[in-house]
Amino acid sequence: MRFAKLAKLGLAAVLALAGVAALAQEATIRKNLNERIPQLPTIAEISKSPMAGLYEVRLEDNDIMYTDAEGNFLINGHLIDTRLRRNLTEERVEKLSAVAFSALPVKDAFTIVRGNGKRKVAVFEDPNCGYCKRFEQDMQKLDNVTVYMFLFPILSPDSTEKARNIWCAKDKSKSWQDWMVRGQTPANATCDAGALARNIEFGKKHRITGTPTLIFEDGKRVPGAIPSAEVEKYLVAAAKN
Repeated sequence: MRFAKLAKLGLAAVLALAGVAALAQEATIRKNLNERIPQLPTIAEISKSPMAGLYEVRLEDNDIMYTDAEGNFLINGHLIDTRLRRNLTEERVEKLSAVAFSALPVKDAFTIVRGNGKRKVAVFEDPNCGYCKRFEQDMQKLDNVTVYMFLFPILSPDSTEKARNIWCAKDKSKSWQDWMVRGQTPANATCDAGALARNIEFGKKHRITGTPTLIFEDGKRVPGAIPSAEVEKYLVAAAKN
């Protein structure tokens, strides 16, 4: 019994020393990189990478770089696991950029419901985005889905004007689809359109830089005007998680 207690104490001491060493290592890397590259964005986190001797440097904007144990070298590129044929950097960034569906400010979106609406997806779109218009036309093929539409006017002042007119319309969903699918210019309308500015701020916080950007119920984020068949696959996958 006494031996077991001593073994536990010894293990605890080893873990404590390892923790102290890790903090010291991180402090060294952080200090050297900040002093030598003052223009480097704020370092949010430093951790060991899957590759021995290589450390991951996560910047405040969730960009990933790599360095050695002393911060003498800085690598800006992708870490590939050749055995598993996996892009570890891409996977890490994807994980960091995931947005919990429950964290979405749905009060600043309107919904488009098709069929039973059981499946859910959030979409950030600019009304003047040509890719978004093509995407919206293709989305007409999807059924049994609720789309949370976040107006995201980032392309021009006219985008903001159109987004305001759509947001302030009596029937937001109809006004949006009339414009994006049928080319009918939304009528002038006024109301409290603070949701548009909040959507922009949310996008900045979560690095949503292009439209359309889709977020599924499992937190998976997909940029770009992907075909409706691919959207269907993501919806099925999200339902399984």
